[in-house]
Amino acid sequence: MTLWKVLLREVCPNLSMSFPRWTVPCAQKKQMSNSSSPNEFLLRAFADTRELQLLHFSLFLGLYLAALLGNGLIITAIACDHRLHTPMYFFLLNLSVFDLGTISTSVPKSMAISLWNSRAISYSGCAAQVFFLVIFILAEYFLLTVMAYDRFVAICRPLHYSSLMGSRACVKMAAAVWGSGFLNAVLHTANTFSLPLCRGNAVEQFYCSLPQLRRLSCSGSYLRESGVTVVSLCLVLGCFVFIVLSYVQIFTAVLRIPSEQGRHKAFSTCLPHLVVVSLFVSTLMFAQLSLSISSPAQDLVMAVLYSVVPPIVNPLIYSMRNKELKDALRKLIQWYEVKQNISPQWLLYHLCQEVVIDALQAPPGLLVSCCVVPPAAIGMVQVTQEDQGQ
Repeated sequence: MTLWKVLLREVCPNLSMSFPRWTVPCAQKKQMSNSSSPNEFLLRAFADTRELQLLHFSLFLGLYLAALLGNGLIITAIACDHRLHTPMYFFLLNLSVFDLGTISTSVPKSMAISLWNSRAISYSGCAAQVFFLVIFILAEYFLLTVMAYDRFVAICRPLHYSSLMGSRACVKMAAAVWGSGFLNAVLHTANTFSLPLCRGNAVEQFYCSLPQLRRLSCSGSYLRESGVTVVSLCLVLGCFVFIVLSYVQIFTAVLRIPSEQGRHKAFSTCLPHLVVVSLFVSTLMFAQLSLSISSPAQDLVMAVLYSVVPPIVNPLIYSMRNKELKDALRKLIQWYEVKQNISPQWLLYHLCQEVVIDALQAPPGLLVSCCVVPPAAIGMVQVTQEDQGQ
């Protein structure tokens, strides 16, 4: 027995996989050592030459800033304008948050790869990237389902809209969306990073992607992850069926409206959401189908389409034909411009306008004065005093 162990230790690197069952094969030991979790992963770079790397960095920087500006303006406008505190705009605010989260999780690391010419990402950084991407992408899909229900109630059940879509119900729906995304992210991340990895640490994507990480795992060791994937696919399919049925009911109700203006108004409220759903589902579906039938370069392009394009395009889609949102954005931009160009005369003028407004609301006989009042404000005060005298 001892002699066999000595000989086994000496010739182990050149032995085949056939060993007695009571021994531990060296190849199996090597596979066990290789299947341990790596300290870092290597992401895919868009270019090899320095000029193309800087071009990629500049392009992604412009796209990222555009997404930050568009979604940030929508979030600020909805939060600051009380007229937009309705269920539809509340869900739109959450959609902008998800879009910002999606593009902020994947794009900055890709920009850093091109800028610093380093493809490495730490093990914990890759896990965090997977976790947040699953949260934001799945939660956005669930939110689009909730928004479809909101449009269904608004058009098909208008008399019950205030009771079905109250503030408490909207908060519960948003909490369910966030909770569902969080639960799916925990399950997918825990299962993926518990798999033994024995096929290297090179991820053929510009971010840590679940399908690419599963390709690095040992064959036959991802049955548990496949079960979680099947559950998620059932949820996704159920949401898709719900959205389709909702829009079938919506189109049926809209076509029954007798006036053409009423039909146009009803369609205009649903069109942005329908375009966003179509863009999100189509890009995600093509990206998943391309994993098995396309080249790595095509996989890279499809990943850009569903992770970068929707966060940039969604603010444009929702603000293009929405008069209320455009008015709120215009007021927000004007307020910012005025704040940047503030002067003592401007401040005094608006203070006197506030004084005039107080005078309009004050009881007769109450004198409201100002030390230095512009002529327009003096005329307003005179008109106010005449009205009060009458």
